[in-house]
Amino acid sequence: MSASRLIYAGAEDWLHPHWREAFYPDGLPDDWLLPYYNTQFQAVYLSAARWQAASAADWAQWLDDTQPGFRFLLEPGTLPPPCDARIIVATPEWCDAHLWWLDASPDLRELARQASAHAASGEPIFVISCSGDLEKMEQVMTLSEVLGY
Repeated sequence: MSASRLIYAGAEDWLHPHWREAFYPDGLPDDWLLPYYNTQFQAVYLSAARWQAASAADWAQWLDDTQPGFRFLLEPGTLPPPCDARIIVATPEWCDAHLWWLDASPDLRELARQASAHAASGEPIFVISCSGDLEKMEQVMTLSEVLGY
């Protein structure tokens, strides 16, 4: 997979209730949450239940609401995923090679080592917070900038 970025940071979903006060601007309409999220982060991980429940119209809107470099990581499900180059099915094998679960491994020094290894191969690493820990996610963004990735 070729990518324009080396580190893609994001969360599992963009609908975290605690983000209403801590992340999203006051009064932001629900249908503007994903476009706003995409101004700060480059990827989102969606559970199979979440993405399979989305209609074709939802997917068209989500793809339209995000920038070309944004990636949707999908937990494998029973339905075929939508067909788009920005959608990645996160199989266990793919996750082993490309996914860093931030909540499980918050050591940013180790993440920096992993990012350097990925830089050598040119393969991206996706750093995802299941809990939506904004502080840790911002630290990942800072790390990416400091490393030049």
